[in-house]
Amino acid sequence: MSWLHTWCGLVCGWLLCAIFLTGTLSVFRGPITRWMEAVPVTHEATRMLAPAERWQALRVAQAHLVQHAPEGGLWRISLPFSGAEPLQVFFRTGDAERLVTLHPVTGEAVAGAEHRSTEGGRHFMSFHYSLQGGMAGFWVVGLVSMCMLVALVSGVIVHRRIFQDFFTFRPGKGQRSWLDAHNASAVLTLPFLFMIVYTGLAHFYTSYMPWPLDSVYGQNKAAYSRYQAELNAAPGTPPAGDNVAAAGRDLVGLVQHAQQWLQEPVAGVVVQRPEQGAAIVRVTARSPDTGESRRMLNSAESMTLDAVTGRVLQAPDREATGSVASKVHPVISALHLVTYGGWTAKWLYFVCGLIGTAMVATGLLLFSIKRRTRSGHEWGAATPQMYRCIDALNVAALAGTALASIGYLYGNRLLPQSLEARSAWEIRVFFALWAVSLLHALLRAPHQAWREQLWAVAFLCLALPCLNIATTGQHLGQYLAHGDGQRAGVELTCAAIGLLAGWAAWRHAQSGRKTARPSRRALPGGTP
Repeated sequence: MSWLHTWCGLVCGWLLCAIFLTGTLSVFRGPITRWMEAVPVTHEATRMLAPAERWQALRVAQAHLVQHAPEGGLWRISLPFSGAEPLQVFFRTGDAERLVTLHPVTGEAVAGAEHRSTEGGRHFMSFHYSLQGGMAGFWVVGLVSMCMLVALVSGVIVHRRIFQDFFTFRPGKGQRSWLDAHNASAVLTLPFLFMIVYTGLAHFYTSYMPWPLDSVYGQNKAAYSRYQAELNAAPGTPPAGDNVAAAGRDLVGLVQHAQQWLQEPVAGVVVQRPEQGAAIVRVTARSPDTGESRRMLNSAESMTLDAVTGRVLQAPDREATGSVASKVHPVISALHLVTYGGWTAKWLYFVCGLIGTAMVATGLLLFSIKRRTRSGHEWGAATPQMYRCIDALNVAALAGTALASIGYLYGNRLLPQSLEARSAWEIRVFFALWAVSLLHALLRAPHQAWREQLWAVAFLCLALPCLNIATTGQHLGQYLAHGDGQRAGVELTCAAIGLLAGWAAWRHAQSGRKTARPSRRALPGGTP
């Protein structure tokens, strides 16, 4: 078990550091995306729209669609909730599709988006589950996650006194201190680590094990989605109707009726107008505030109505409890994606994710220190070079990933806005800095690489607000004055991480001086 724990942790530990850190950051992918889009800070942008204003926006959207796509087979309207959100309409006529952003009051088309083109916080989420490597990266993350489960189980078995060791920390004791830190961080987050790794694997169960669904639905992947959508459908079929009449019908009455039943503000409206049969309207509500809800499952509800008669065709049955088995996967997904508990749960996941990353990192460092002191030339003449590579990978896995992550935000502000495929270039900046981190760690001594990269992370994090002022004119004071807590939180969190990285770099420098002094005294004449 000790051998299994050591080598599972080592082989997968470097990628696990990067996966855990980016997964931790992806908890706040919404605020990160909002900061990277750099929408102008105004009172209008942060003001929540009144219900009457949202109904007016719906009338504006319908009037635009009736004028420009009266024969469209599909209309889709995305309603704004605040002044910063756009009113978007989409329509499909034959093979032609068009997406237009409108002013919610005047109905005039907005020439261009006010925000920067960016991948935003979605990059951290995509890297977390696929390393931005497509299907190959997806399977690599799955394999690494399985090894993580093996390392967790074997770690509990190996550390028989793990709970006793949790209350023991001896700083300044070298290898003993790293073991204490590894044990304490592991025990503190052990339930979270088991939960987050297992739910991450189970969330993608149909991708890792597609054969049961294939045996039922074959290659018709859409059939399974239709089956899920029809589970709570009401019986009956839409009667024949006049699509032209449906196109000219005022949608506000239908949507208001749906909102009374859904008990949440409407976020989107879809009108489907087939060539034969009546048009139908699908109304989707906004997801409830998970901070106020005591439910684990807080998915947005929707209902479908006949566009001509207004008859309800499909609606979730709130009185039906459903089977326990049907709720297993949604609960697993909610646990992993933290779609419950509001900001409190997100911050809890963020802190536990950072501690879990530290647990993996301390395990890697402990291996390097322990194996080097007991080295038996297990790799023959290449043993020194192997440990040199292990040291460099340790630096790149933790400090390098942090450096690439903050550099990703810098790329968002420094890349030209007119650059083609700008979002892709932001991701290239991330990987380029990660590669530079590994190269730097290979060229410099381990203690120098750690110190220099940690100082670089600290400087970039603390200087991020200054970069924001220089490139956009926006600053923390504006965010706080206008009640934009999400963007303010991004800069404050970066500053806190910068201070933490600076403290770690300073402590590393101090420990290096302490270990150097005895060696100088031991040599004749004090010569190093």
